[in-house]
Amino acid sequence: MTEWTNWGRSVTTHPTRVVRPRTSADVAQVVQQAATEGLRVKAIGAGHSFTAIGATDGVLLHLNHLSSILSHDVVTGRVRVQAGISLHQLNPRLKALGLALPNLGDVDPQSVAGAISTGTHGTGGRLQGIAAAVVGVQLVLADGAVVEIDEQHPWFHAARVSLGALGIITEVTLQCVPAFLLHAREEPMALPEVLSRIDEMVEDNDHFEFYWFPHTEKTLTKRNNRVPAGTERDPVGRFRGWLDDRFLSNTLFEGINRAVAHHPALIPRVNQISGSVIGAREYTDDSYRVFVSERSVRFRESEFAMPREALPDVLAALRAWFDAGHEPISFPIEVRFTAPDDVWLSTGHDRANCYVAVHQYWRTDHQAYFAATQDIFTAHEGRPHWGKLHTLDASYFSAAYPRFDDFVAIRDEVDPDRRFTNDYLDRVLS
Repeated sequence: MTEWTNWGRSVTTHPTRVVRPRTSADVAQVVQQAATEGLRVKAIGAGHSFTAIGATDGVLLHLNHLSSILSHDVVTGRVRVQAGISLHQLNPRLKALGLALPNLGDVDPQSVAGAISTGTHGTGGRLQGIAAAVVGVQLVLADGAVVEIDEQHPWFHAARVSLGALGIITEVTLQCVPAFLLHAREEPMALPEVLSRIDEMVEDNDHFEFYWFPHTEKTLTKRNNRVPAGTERDPVGRFRGWLDDRFLSNTLFEGINRAVAHHPALIPRVNQISGSVIGAREYTDDSYRVFVSERSVRFRESEFAMPREALPDVLAALRAWFDAGHEPISFPIEVRFTAPDDVWLSTGHDRANCYVAVHQYWRTDHQAYFAATQDIFTAHEGRPHWGKLHTLDASYFSAAYPRFDDFVAIRDEVDPDRRFTNDYLDRVLS
């Protein structure tokens, strides 16, 4: 029996078969064949979603062979790619063309289709998520028809963050910007100071985020800003990069999490030490090298977007939960920010957001922690990242998203037989 498991080891499924298409025509043929057999179809990229958004008991389309840049225009900045290309593959290829995506998340294994379909966002108070850079989508529908959806198409605002519910995305056209360098400034800062300066930090930097160590007042802040033309790269030195980004953040952090999983009472003290040993650093490098961090420690994640002004109350509620002694938490809490966009199912739809992400080591039960944080987030109009863990359903989303019913109406039009559904989509859309 075929078995597929996602990166976070939170989902395992048993598809009837796995197919690795190389062209849009291949995908159309697979969808048509599945329809004659009465099988459902789902596409998978890197499997980096923590939810079961890509799971299926039918045909699993693995898109890793759809990994080419099809065309580019350095004048307009528009680049057409196959949907299975990973951000890790795409970013250096864009650099070679003198181009870059305007914003990225902090990891890059995701396929382009997966990143946009789940609303991957990055950070920047004046910037939007990756899906906002999409200006065209090629979609294979339930009957095998291949359609081109551009900015004038009535499905455009639904197709950019589609959850895989409308069809199989096979090609994507991205609006890129000229390649740029970022100056990175990373330094520890006490949480009260961060919160007292939060408007300044968000508004005065192109990209700002911070990590808060639970059970402490310690944070690590990250400020990334574009530099003037002609500035030279000044990357992190080889040893400092190995020490900070590979050994401390991954190898040692993995060992610590294995140890405290058996001795959770040590976690608050460990967090104090971890937050104290982090040093400040500054460097300048290609944008994608600054955005992306190495993440080899396996974990589960839940992340919600909330109105930006809700952040102090959200963090106060999290602090109260920690102080009540419910459970010691070893992973830092990540806080990011984005500008509003017009994508119907984007967490940023018509709203400037703060994002609060909570994590749990994959060998540790996450359910009580994530349930408690979900209650806090939903009390502040939270919208969960579609690829990260939550237990909400369509009754919640119909109120959380003003264009939710419009999205569902398009889904009813293009996939009335639910060729592309699964249990997760049944819960969040039906």
